[in-house]
Amino acid sequence: MTSDKGLLIVLSGPSGVGKGTVRKAIFDHPDTDFKYSISMTTREKREGEVDGVDYFFKSKEEFEALIEQDKFIEYAQYVGNYYGTPVDYVDQTMASGHDVFLEIEVEGAKQVREKFPEALFIFLAPPDLTQLERRLVNRGTDSPEIIRHRIDEAKRELKLMNLYDYVVINDDVDNARQRVQCIVEASHMKRARVESKLRKMLLEVNQ
Repeated sequence: MTSDKGLLIVLSGPSGVGKGTVRKAIFDHPDTDFKYSISMTTREKREGEVDGVDYFFKSKEEFEALIEQDKFIEYAQYVGNYYGTPVDYVDQTMASGHDVFLEIEVEGAKQVREKFPEALFIFLAPPDLTQLERRLVNRGTDSPEIIRHRIDEAKRELKLMNLYDYVVINDDVDNARQRVQCIVEASHMKRARVESKLRKMLLEVNQ
């Protein structure tokens, strides 16, 4: 009774920690065989971002209509904007046997754990808060007030690391990429061992 269902991989962490950069490094690597679930947001598109590639960009009214239709695995408001994961793509892709990779905010990850406790949860953490603040400033997309708010949120979110299966320190993008991929590979091996043990137990019961 081998499971053909794919694994749900959740990468989350504070704003500015480099989730998008690490995710891009993972998907640029030739060994990657994940399907990326694109999140939906109401925030403004940043320079270089593409609708339907980086995010699905929606108005607040469009997003709230989808909430009413129960079309999200999770959603949250963060710094005045909605972020959410559309449910249909994730369900269909996992059912077809493919791993699905989610890159989401910490509040959203808490909701996913309630609905998908069997998912693999990885927290991406900064080496320290000073480097996190430097990344936010260098990104050049937020005002000093919003950066201060994001740092305060990061302090709160870092206290939630124990809710995750693994913590990866983003001290170097390629190192973080390798750590995430090793964690996923190990999780698949663990699941295979559990399924093998279950098959053996069933055979013994039926003899």
